[in-house]
Amino acid sequence: METTLQKLTKEELSQAWNDLKQDNPQMRIRDAAVHLGVSELELLATTIGESTIRLECNWADFLVSCKNLGKVMALTRNDGCVLEHKGNFQKIDIHGEAPHQVATVIGPIEQRVFFSSWKYGFAVINETPRGIMRSFQFFDKSGEAIMKIYLQEKSRVEVFEELVTQNKASNQNEELQTEAFPTPEYAKEIDMDAFTQDWENMKDTHDFFGMLRKYKVHRLDAVKWINDKWAYEVDRLSARKILDAASAEKMPIMIFAGNRGNIQIHQGKVRTIRQMGSWLNVLDPDFNMHLNEDLIASAFVVHKQTEDGLVSSLELFDQKGEMIAQFFGLRKPGIPQLDTWKKLIDNL
Repeated sequence: METTLQKLTKEELSQAWNDLKQDNPQMRIRDAAVHLGVSELELLATTIGESTIRLECNWADFLVSCKNLGKVMALTRNDGCVLEHKGNFQKIDIHGEAPHQVATVIGPIEQRVFFSSWKYGFAVINETPRGIMRSFQFFDKSGEAIMKIYLQEKSRVEVFEELVTQNKASNQNEELQTEAFPTPEYAKEIDMDAFTQDWENMKDTHDFFGMLRKYKVHRLDAVKWINDKWAYEVDRLSARKILDAASAEKMPIMIFAGNRGNIQIHQGKVRTIRQMGSWLNVLDPDFNMHLNEDLIASAFVVHKQTEDGLVSSLELFDQKGEMIAQFFGLRKPGIPQLDTWKKLIDNL
């Protein structure tokens, strides 16, 4: 459905945003876009030629070049959860052929990147009370932000400038089009005996995605329909218990959160847990998580069979049935999950 504001000119939208910022100076661009009934991309596009430069390139090659930026902050989010990691892009492996390339990013910044969803990229240079803030920002075709890379105090500004010069789009005035993603069709019912057998015979957690595709089943339906041995609903605010226990016991965990174009992963301990209104936060020196508990509609404990034994997770879903975040005990292939993690999960 088109809103009135989506019919505004670039100048009118820019004016509406400036008016909003006058009244709400702390409002983030994503929230401003929701308030104005447009996508974040459309709002950012009003600043092209001022603080924003449109980029055009092979996004996989561009991401590999980001290794030269030094220490940065990588941010990935969906409506309900934001993950922020500070560190270097250390090891980036690209798999497949464009435009369906996938990247595995390993190191202080850990990601699984799906470039088929990347449509637009920008360099953004803002004046802030703390000085100049430089970032690269990437969006999908619907105008949703996929990932943002912010320079830090010790980042290499000359590499940032070089990347901007090399990848600046020749036409900065081209109108940016957004289009909605088609709504996938999911099965309303499936052969539960066969599905349960496939679940029980998984060898690896990654087999789960293939199983969902095979039966054309929505992930939330899968965990609702399978028997309680493999998945069951728990208190929707269970992430509090997970983080409090992990912090108190210095238990290393994994947190997954993302969107169509990128999944960002935290691996390690969490220390400083803070509740701020509806937001549950991890505020550690090189890792922040911000989880909007108002958007959690349901939470499930999910067990998957692997060659290393059970792998157990807490999975959070929003009102639309979309995944907000997942929590696992830290483990590596070939090593069973921690007993302390399994006990924590079972106590939910």
